[in-house]
Amino acid sequence: MLWAALATIYVVWGSTYLGIAIAIETIPPFLMAAMRFALAGSALFAWEVVRGGRGFRLPSAREWRDSAIVGTLLLGIGNGFVGLAEETVPSGIAAIFIALIPLWFAVLGRLYFHDPLPRLVLVGIGVGLAGVVLLVWPFGDGANAFDLAGVVILLVAPLGWAHGSLYSARKAVLPARPLMATGLQMLLGSGALFIEAVLTGELGRFRPEAVSASSLAALVYLTVFGSLLAFNAYAWLLRNAPLSLVGTYAYVNPVVAVALGGLILAEPITPRTLVASAVIVAAVAMIVTARGRMARPATEVAPVEGSVAADGAGAASPAGSPASAASVAARGHPPDAPPGQPRLTPEAAPRP
Repeated sequence: MLWAALATIYVVWGSTYLGIAIAIETIPPFLMAAMRFALAGSALFAWEVVRGGRGFRLPSAREWRDSAIVGTLLLGIGNGFVGLAEETVPSGIAAIFIALIPLWFAVLGRLYFHDPLPRLVLVGIGVGLAGVVLLVWPFGDGANAFDLAGVVILLVAPLGWAHGSLYSARKAVLPARPLMATGLQMLLGSGALFIEAVLTGELGRFRPEAVSASSLAALVYLTVFGSLLAFNAYAWLLRNAPLSLVGTYAYVNPVVAVALGGLILAEPITPRTLVASAVIVAAVAMIVTARGRMARPATEVAPVEGSVAADGAGAASPAGSPASAASVAARGHPPDAPPGQPRLTPEAAPRP
């Protein structure tokens, strides 16, 4: 069971970038994400209503408001922008950029909350930025050239994810039941994505009759496997496996995404891409390791009451994963873990 759950988050979250690339071939990115999270959020919300029975109560006004803020940041920006970027940037490259989320957690934590930045974290930030430069510079023609606008969007996406995670963990008042918190954020985040679809003219461009079978299958895959199955596998792992083992998905997902993009979509994988990817993954490892050491005393001392941000397909995350354990960011409560679950570091949040 352990290795099956681990393989699920390795493969499913790594493949969500591919799923997005296929889905947006005939479905505009914001609209596709809006449908995905509306369906997944409705399923989770309905489950909570049924499970709650007569004791079910609707979230408070404050919980609705804060869930809307978190859902907009995590899904409207964090996840939606990944889909937008994948219109011009290969799915594997998008996954590599999203792998840098721990860097933004460290920087924003320092900027907003004066969190310490150990030397290893500073080195990791520098190495990560160097990896990005190696990956995308210079812009223009050539085998390793990427669309500048797409690259900028991929730099904004994890900023939205990180802001939503930090707000969720340190400021927001969210429903106490994790699945309710996740479902509500998905539903409200899908509303933000729908507004983005309207503002960017996607509704006018969308032709339902032109949606391909492969795009429809990818949407179903992202909804069922990325937003629901992998989310529950991740939640189970948080309760039954060492966090050091669970966190290895952060290093595996970009590798899976790059490999699938190359094998299935024939995305170019150049030696420079491989070297830059290795540099970025090494930087992430430095940051996660250093911040994990910082969090360890808190993990051993006391659990935290909690709430979550969304789900994992991708939860980072922002490409193929919903927003599930993202809010875990500072308060550190895992997605579907009951009160008493060990504290997590921000780096543990799932990716698109």
